[in-house]
Amino acid sequence: MIPSRLWALAALVALAVLGAYASALVLLHFAQPVPVALLAGALLAGAVAVPVGWFSTRATGIYFAMLTLAFAQFLYTVAYKWRDLTGGSDGIAGVPKTALFWGGPSLTSPHAFYFVVATCVVVSLFVCHAVVRSPFGRALQAIRENERRFTSLGRDPRPFKLVVFVIAAAFAGLAGALFAPFRGFASPEVMFWVFSGQGLMMVIMGGIGTLVGPILGAMLFILIQEVLSSYTEHWMIFTGVVFVLIVIFLPGGLVGTARRLGARA
Repeated sequence: MIPSRLWALAALVALAVLGAYASALVLLHFAQPVPVALLAGALLAGAVAVPVGWFSTRATGIYFAMLTLAFAQFLYTVAYKWRDLTGGSDGIAGVPKTALFWGGPSLTSPHAFYFVVATCVVVSLFVCHAVVRSPFGRALQAIRENERRFTSLGRDPRPFKLVVFVIAAAFAGLAGALFAPFRGFASPEVMFWVFSGQGLMMVIMGGIGTLVGPILGAMLFILIQEVLSSYTEHWMIFTGVVFVLIVIFLPGGLVGTARRLGARA
């Protein structure tokens, strides 16, 4: 189950870029407030995830990996070739930070946009926590622990997988919708496998199967990037070393290690 979830990151990164394009088009051509653009990105990514998830959840193992990677490559090709809509390899530049609401001040200040992102993170964590604590979340945990036993009880795991994939896609679309106004552009290059790999590293470094782990992993990854990139252009090598050390000496990531230390105390 864990390898399948990790391979799904490739599709989720592609859906995040889809959310970025939706946000960029809404902000650039319709001059709507940022929340409208965020909603458009999340809804579009979630809607596209329905057919993709329907096919993907009917495959397992290497076939699931092939389907998700093929979908990510398909979206990359569409974004690269459909120049009239996506700008092709150049992407969509000049994405503005519009107002938080109609007639309000624009979010050009980094501090103002920071609070928008922080609010989205807090709301996302609250929703994820509610899902995990619900009967649906407990069913997902049962599937993760032993899918065969779950099936032997007469339950079909595929609808559960589809729903959680769509939820994850909506969050990915929201992240992409935030990325477009923050960076001022949306480009198909963000779908490149390197970004999927970076997301995978963040999740593993923080702790798989936890809510806070990916956030801590992302903070550690960005901290290493910001500090080391000012000294050398080969900062990814040192990041890889830190990643390998965490995998070997801190199995379960930062959160898993903290839990084990807390249990011993």
